[in-house]
Amino acid sequence: MAELADHLAAIERDGYTVVDGVFDAGRAAAIVERLGELEVELGITAATNSFEGTATTRIYNLLAHGELFEQIAVDAAVLPIVEGVLDAECLVSTISSISIGPGETAQPIHADDQIMPLAKPHAATVCNSMWALTDFTEANGATRVVPGSHRADHSPEYGASFDSIPAEMARGSVLVWHGSLWHGGGANTTGARRTGIAMNYCAGWVRQQENQQLGIPLATIRQFSPRLRQLCGFDTYRGLIGHIDKQTPARRLLAAEPGDAMIWDAAHGGRVDEAAGPASRRA
Repeated sequence: MAELADHLAAIERDGYTVVDGVFDAGRAAAIVERLGELEVELGITAATNSFEGTATTRIYNLLAHGELFEQIAVDAAVLPIVEGVLDAECLVSTISSISIGPGETAQPIHADDQIMPLAKPHAATVCNSMWALTDFTEANGATRVVPGSHRADHSPEYGASFDSIPAEMARGSVLVWHGSLWHGGGANTTGARRTGIAMNYCAGWVRQQENQQLGIPLATIRQFSPRLRQLCGFDTYRGLIGHIDKQTPARRLLAAEPGDAMIWDAAHGGRVDEAAGPASRRA
């Protein structure tokens, strides 16, 4: 618990933290191998814009591609930190691979929540992580961060230059950051790829970046653990947001066991959480 508190304190103070030794070399190698297979199977090529990178390959919707990626989303060393920044009803926003190739230029500094029309600073709506499948160094494009920028009253001007530092970390480590932190992928001046998994989360009341409910086949979702189904949006947020005819999507679409009672039913028993807000009370 003390270690969790330390990571949360670092995110509160600096906007980010690094969790060392989350996974071993064997697990990293297996994920890299699977990503290589997917690149071929899916015909993945580099993008043509400065944000995704013209020498960077990205594979999206990874939860549709096997257990190796499912394990990342619910990892016991990282998920509690995310829950501490957001809450226990957070959602998977997107999970993708990012492999920065030799010669790639630095990604423009940005904040992952800057597309959201909210005044800053604000409570965290996004909490993201980068899993280092190779060593992350300044030379090969380690994520660059602007410490403390999550407390700024604005987002960075896209394409402008900012003082930043590389979040260097060894393979097997995970960088976790507040969605308002100014950051960006670094330039790769080496001859080898810098490969990581972007495992990103959002608050339960925020629309996910990738549509997990439509992007992943229901047959695949049925094989997920109950926690992973919740993270993908097959439960409701505070017994209300996301229901289908007063049932959780898991119950309605997957014939899963009933979840928690809807907030109206909980209200009848006098158990409404006041933090749920005015939507929980009759008009």
